Amino acid sequence: MTKRSKRAIRPRRGRSMALGGALALLATGIGGGLWAGANASEPTPNAGVYTLVSAAGGLCLSAPATGGPDGAQLDQQPCGQQRQQWRLTAAGDGYTLVAADGGACAGVKEARTGAGAAVQQEPCRQGAASQRWTTNAVDGGVRLVNAGSGKCLAVKDGSREPGARVQQNSCDSAAAKRWTLKATTVTTPRPGGSPPTTKPTSTASAKPTAQPTVKPTAKPTATAKPTAPAPAPGPAGSFPAWPAPKGDAVPLTATQKVATVFDGGGRRFVGKGALGGSGQSENQPALFELADGAVLRNVVLGDTAADGVHCKGSCTLRNVWWENVGEDAATFKSDSPSQTMTVDGGGARGAADKVFQHNGPGTFVIRNFQVEDFGKLYRSCGNCKTQYARHLKIDNVRVTAPGKVVAGINSNLGDTAEISRLVIEERGHPITVCQRFEGVTKGEPKPIGSGPDTSHCLYTPADIIRRP
Repeated sequence: MTKRSKRAIRPRRGRSMALGGALALLATGIGGGLWAGANASEPTPNAGVYTLVSAAGGLCLSAPATGGPDGAQLDQQPCGQQRQQWRLTAAGDGYTLVAADGGACAGVKEARTGAGAAVQQEPCRQGAASQRWTTNAVDGGVRLVNAGSGKCLAVKDGSREPGARVQQNSCDSAAAKRWTLKATTVTTPRPGGSPPTTKPTSTASAKPTAQPTVKPTAKPTATAKPTAPAPAPGPAGSFPAWPAPKGDAVPLTATQKVATVFDGGGRRFVGKGALGGSGQSENQPALFELADGAVLRNVVLGDTAADGVHCKGSCTLRNVWWENVGEDAATFKSDSPSQTMTVDGGGARGAADKVFQHNGPGTFVIRNFQVEDFGKLYRSCGNCKTQYARHLKIDNVRVTAPGKVVAGINSNLGDTAEISRLVIEERGHPITVCQRFEGVTKGEPKPIGSGPDTSHCLYTPADIIRRP
């Protein structure tokens, strides 16, 4: 069988030219920043006050902690709320992002360089590369690149949900790494998240698309958008009235696990079946279990509430109310001294023993909170098998008798309790502000003193308002 000679196949002229043109365009795009999203005409922002709007979901960069530089991780929230104004201050070849309401800087936790490191509010440090950000203009906004790591300010997992945490990640074209800088002036938004009265004067890119309103369902999900925002904290010493739960109670027969954000819309949740306990027996399950970094808000825990809320790492409880505390209202089960549990707003009633239990290391923050009919508002675990130095911060809290102790700590383990703006409604029943114990790993801890000192119970008489 004779071999056929191969015939040369000549490419069609039109196809060859088109392919060549596409390759040329591709090469030009790569060299000119087409894939990188470069936009040479985008202006460099001037120093000033801005809100930063994520291109992924149209939500604003927020400092979750009021004022002070306490290491709280930044998150995104619906625009128009408090703690969303950032002052861009020139620093070297970039800027520092300074919270306009409290003076804390946005920095990478522990100056880490790896992807996924938290971006948090922290004390400003002159010359700190981890707090310096350069702007890289791109189509649809700007990227904010950390000078210490070369990574971009990003919303975790590209989330569009309120409360999603902010971190650093590798720079690419993802929408969660693009931000609109909307110039504004320092204002105090109206309660309930209504827009500020001062209109933005300029923007660094197109306005974000407004997000649709999600109606609550009979069974809220862990990603539901907020339907009943917590009221803005009032002046020191003022507290909102107890809320009337909305709609029918939601029964929970198994622990609701929260990975990011759970917004209950102001509804009441009650335990049923295995979660139907309201006594003091140990090892009861929780109604809600929060993963590291999770947020629980706008929830009323009814009777029965089992062991309330378990927090597995840093977490935030906003506007959470306990109508009748079971074993404990909430337990902090952290595993790192750098983790923080924050209770902001809300209240609790009917705690036969403890309201808040602190088992792991780290810091427990209680602010803008009210409690009545309780044993101890806070207790650092007195006889855990593994003990740590634990820390408590109380600010703008009202306790109402009957009650025994506001803060119970283990001074022999290095615990501290910083207390300010505490209002005590004694009603003829004296309440101890800070009780020191000798913490143990087995047996029962012994009380060894109470009252302010310079090492553990950190407050002065001026920090306490007692009302008979």
